[in-house]
Amino acid sequence: MGDELVVPTGYRKTERRSPRTDTTSTYTALLAQVRTAGLLGRRTGWYWGLIAVLAALLGITGGAFAVLGGSWYQLIVAGVLGALFTQFAFLSHEAAHRQVFASHHWNDRAARYAGTFLTGISYAWWMNKHTRHHANPNTVGKDPDISFDAISFRPEDAASRTGFLRVLVRVQGYAFFPMLLVEGVNLHWQSIRTYTSRGPVKRRWAEGSVFVGRFVLYLGVVFWFLPVGLAFAFLGVQLAVFGFLMGIAFAPNHKGMPVIEPGRRVDFFSRQVLTSRDIGGGAWVEYFMGGLNHQVEHHLFPSMARPNLRAARDMVRKYCADQGVPYTETTLVHSYVIVVRYLNEVGLAARDPFACPMVERLR
Repeated sequence: MGDELVVPTGYRKTERRSPRTDTTSTYTALLAQVRTAGLLGRRTGWYWGLIAVLAALLGITGGAFAVLGGSWYQLIVAGVLGALFTQFAFLSHEAAHRQVFASHHWNDRAARYAGTFLTGISYAWWMNKHTRHHANPNTVGKDPDISFDAISFRPEDAASRTGFLRVLVRVQGYAFFPMLLVEGVNLHWQSIRTYTSRGPVKRRWAEGSVFVGRFVLYLGVVFWFLPVGLAFAFLGVQLAVFGFLMGIAFAPNHKGMPVIEPGRRVDFFSRQVLTSRDIGGGAWVEYFMGGLNHQVEHHLFPSMARPNLRAARDMVRKYCADQGVPYTETTLVHSYVIVVRYLNEVGLAARDPFACPMVERLR
């Protein structure tokens, strides 16, 4: 990379309105504005309302499951259940960021219950991974979300693929969304790997017991009430919907944004803003993405409650314009186009890592 990160084309880019100030004081000044506006306050009542709605929907879904019996209409229930698990995962994410309650203890309990018990995702694994991501988004060697995996996010990684993966990586942009259909299985698998790993895991046995209990109860109910074939189909649909919705909610946030190479020093404010992408849209986008459409604001103020993020967006956008820091925002559909294009460009660079258009823009 050169001396300055460059934002890919096709985004809203602010222009500097005043001389650039010291980066530390820049964030401190913005933080003071947000705090004065009361946007860092808890919205516990709003979250209790959300919890009540999700609990009611879960109860209705359970009732439909009991009434339908061995009918293949159960696959609709499975899809709804997958969508509800996604919403509970969002709630767990927010509680883990201390957005929901004033009490650290209650946030921790809520995150563990909604995450591990309801959705079957290890809270310990998620916290380890997500904390590192927030500290260094899109930073090579530090952000696990762009680490070497089934999908390559850097030409260097794509070029090292062999066999079938080398063929797959060339069309990984097109394969990305179909691959999300198995992301639900992957999330559960990562949780199992965490509990069975040799490294230190906070509250391994307590959390692991809840995780095992969750699957014993869930699988027991599904296979007890449904014929075996329908039970497997039910699980397949639920896992596919859950993984797909989780993936398409998180994918637009950073993929296709600048990647910070090893040894590159970027201040906190610039690092969080330049590597994040906001998604415009109404309330349905906010619900669909669990508030993650306000990604820039979420990264700058991780403990800010979801209902306050939209109000903070205007303040952050104006502040970025004043400081000359590019603020990226696009539509949901366009963000998916960008993700597909970016992943394909990275994959095709496996033939010639030095000719990747995306890399050339970021040099």
